[in-house]
Amino acid sequence: MNPALVFEFVLLGAIWGASFLFMRLSVVDFGALPTAFVRVSVAAAFLLPILLWKREGGILLKHWKALFIVGLLNSAIPFACFSFALLAITTGLSAILNATVPLFGALVAWLWLKDRPNASRILGLVIGFAGIVALTSGKASFKPDAVSGIAPAWAVLACLLATLCYGIAASFTKRHLGGLPSMVTATGSQLGAVCGLALPALWLWPASNPGSTAWLAIVALGVLCTGVAYILYFRLIEQAGPARALTVTFLIPVFALIYGALLLGEAITPLMLGCGVVILCGTALSTGLVRLGWLSSAR
Repeated sequence: MNPALVFEFVLLGAIWGASFLFMRLSVVDFGALPTAFVRVSVAAAFLLPILLWKREGGILLKHWKALFIVGLLNSAIPFACFSFALLAITTGLSAILNATVPLFGALVAWLWLKDRPNASRILGLVIGFAGIVALTSGKASFKPDAVSGIAPAWAVLACLLATLCYGIAASFTKRHLGGLPSMVTATGSQLGAVCGLALPALWLWPASNPGSTAWLAIVALGVLCTGVAYILYFRLIEQAGPARALTVTFLIPVFALIYGALLLGEAITPLMLGCGVVILCGTALSTGLVRLGWLSSAR
């Protein structure tokens, strides 16, 4: 990649790493479902004028059913799950669990699209899931936390449900929305998420008005971490290819850990770092970004 693309690549990792910080600052005042709803609403409002300016609204309307499903799987459910999880676990831990998205994507593609991985990629799946087990073993308690009232195990499971949804969404998009302009998929999915979250979010809307910090954080979450991030991500896919764009997943936990430590006073433990490396190695192998020559041709 040329220097300009490298800058955009690092910038995207920094922006998506900040999404966990902004979710943490928002969810305490808003609650999980309202946080997710406002996030996708702001993102949709940001992306829709760009879509209309590009005159791609007709394409969106033609594929609205599939885009609605993608919106639920790729935004509504994951954003709500991560918001819920951040009430009980740290931003760093949730970001490391988010790094398993390509891992679940490879597993879903294998089971659904029959994209059978070679032996090297299967080894990556095993290593990645072993890293998840090791990382979350200390969070296996279903005893409610004294502060949040949420058991850490439920928070971890919520993160893993979110990453599984991302993996399903990737295969669904490949099967049903292949060839669509990237802005149509991005905007349509956010509009679908708005529709899916509207009623439950309004039902659970906080009784007291959230503070200014929460509002600023959630606007940044929608505009920067969703709207601008989508534009950068699709630019990377177009100019550097999907395989290279996918590697931004490896940068997100790094930035999230730094933000959490500096701005929220969260601890970075050796276990988190060690298991994070194991998960990222497994992810790199399972997606084919790294290949073991002596296993790559084996079936």
